[in-house]
Amino acid sequence: MSKLNKDILTAAIDDLFAFSNGETITYDGEQVKGKKRNFTETIDLQIALKNYDPTRDKRFTSSIKLPKPVRPNMKICILGNAVHAEQAESAEAPFMTVDDLKKFNKNKKIIKKWAKKFDAFVASDTLIKQIPRLLGPALTKAGKFPTLCPSSENAVEKAEEIKTIVKFQMKKVTCLNVSVGNLEMTKDEVRYNVQLCCNFLASLLKKNWQNIGKVYLHSTMGPSQQIFF
Repeated sequence: MSKLNKDILTAAIDDLFAFSNGETITYDGEQVKGKKRNFTETIDLQIALKNYDPTRDKRFTSSIKLPKPVRPNMKICILGNAVHAEQAESAEAPFMTVDDLKKFNKNKKIIKKWAKKFDAFVASDTLIKQIPRLLGPALTKAGKFPTLCPSSENAVEKAEEIKTIVKFQMKKVTCLNVSVGNLEMTKDEVRYNVQLCCNFLASLLKKNWQNIGKVYLHSTMGPSQQIFF
């Protein structure tokens, strides 16, 4: 069950949308005027844990699929076999074949520069085992090792699915930051995503909500709004 206060969450989301539309909001007791941007702002959650020691308590990596794409403008490249490459080409989606990857000739600088162009990768099951040999550790180091796509599935649909996935990863610090929506969504959709993600994170923690200290919500260019104290 969510411990988020519905009224506080609703007010925070209202302010996010108002600020992004260039309206004036009250922030820390002061009037702050927003600014309308010429791009779609992402909405992020910042969570500070408490009574949680990453050196002793269980670390975790877990993902949740949300109803709608969180970052619809994510750039995803498909590393595909013949079938998946054809699907990508038909959908005008970025893709590369084994022969294309071989042309990098294992050049670290070129591979690193290429990897920076994309936010994520999808690889055919028949190709994914060859990635380390063809590209070295570049994608792994960048945190972009490809998502597996079975030959029986559509690679373009798999790429679209990635845009709906939120990944929680506990490393050495007790602060987590994840994208949970964007300002093209409705307020209700954002509210639902926030509640879903917070509840999911709580389920991963040793003492559930008792391990969550503070939660903030903010858009790309907007001020942070505290929604859990």
